[in-house]
Amino acid sequence: MPPYAPEPEATGGRRQAALAVVVVLLALLALYLPLAGQQRAAWVMRFSVLRPFIELQERIRTSALRAQAVDVVQARLDSLTAMMATQNALADENRTLRSLLELRGRVGPGFRTASVVRPGTAGSESMFLVDVGVRDGVAVGAPVIDRHGLVGVVREVRPATAVGMDWTHPDFRASAMLADGSAYGVVENRRGDFREADRLVLNGTAYYESFPRGMPVLTSGLGGVFPRGIPIGVVDEVAEAEGRWRKSYYLRPMVSPSAVTHVLVAVGDGLLDLTPVWPPDSVLTRVDAVLQEQLDRERVIVLEDSVRLLRARLEESRAGSSTPEVIR
Repeated sequence: MPPYAPEPEATGGRRQAALAVVVVLLALLALYLPLAGQQRAAWVMRFSVLRPFIELQERIRTSALRAQAVDVVQARLDSLTAMMATQNALADENRTLRSLLELRGRVGPGFRTASVVRPGTAGSESMFLVDVGVRDGVAVGAPVIDRHGLVGVVREVRPATAVGMDWTHPDFRASAMLADGSAYGVVENRRGDFREADRLVLNGTAYYESFPRGMPVLTSGLGGVFPRGIPIGVVDEVAEAEGRWRKSYYLRPMVSPSAVTHVLVAVGDGLLDLTPVWPPDSVLTRVDAVLQEQLDRERVIVLEDSVRLLRARLEESRAGSSTPEVIR
C-alpha cells in the first residue's frame, strides 16, 4: 500500500490571484493614460470583453420594462372592465327606473314605487322585502308589479316596510283569464325538483278549448285580490289533461323574481282595471324583452355602419367630382 501523501495543491486559486493582479495593474496603468487613450481603451473593452455582459444587462432591462408595461396594460384593462361593468349595471338600472316611472304614470296614484330586498336566508327564497309600509298606505294583499307584469303580493305589513311573496311561493294563487277574455282559470305555482325548475300553471280551463302558444294570460280581477289586466305569463304548452273535462297549461312567467330590484306596490282599497296599462303589443316576458332590446341594439349598430359607409362614399364622390380634369 503506497504511503499517504497530501493531495496536490489546486491551481485554480493561483490563476484567480494572478488574474486579479493583472486587472489591478491594468487599472493602475489606465489611470496614467491620457484622456484619449482612456476613452479608446474603454471603447475597446466595451465592444470586446464587456460586450456580452452589456447585452445581457440590456436584455434584462428590456424584459423588466416589458413586464412593467404588461402590468400597466393589465391594470388599465382591469379598470376598463370594471368601469364598463359598472356602467352597464347603471344603464340597466336607469332603464328599469325609467320604465317604472312610465308605468307609474299610466297606473296612476294607486301605486307607490319601492325597492326590493331579498332576505337571502334559508326558507325565504320566495319572499322579498319592500321599503314601503303602513305609513305609505300599503295593506296585506296589495299587488306588487313591475314593467313586465305581476311580481307577487304583500303578505305582511310593518310601519315602514312590507313582506311579500312572488309567484314561486307554493301558496301563490291568482284568478286569471286569457287576454281576449275567452277563458278563465287559476294560476298557481308548480314546484320543481329545484327552485329554478318552478313553473306557473293555468288550471281550471275546459278540456275542449285549445290555447295558442304565446297567448298572454292576465289577472281577471275575480276574487278581489288583484286588479284586472295585470300580465302573469304567456301560454307555453299543455301541462296535463284530466278525464277529458279539464286541461292545464304551463306558462312562461312575465317576471323573473331574482332579477327584480324596483317595483310598484298598490296602496288604498280601490281596485282598478289595468287592462289599458299594457297594450297587446307591449306584453312581453322579461326574457323576450331582453332579447328584443339586444335585437334593437344590433339593428341600430347595423344602421350606424350603413350610414357611416354611405357618408364615406358620398365624400369620395364629392372629392372625385371636385377634382379638375387634366387637359392634355
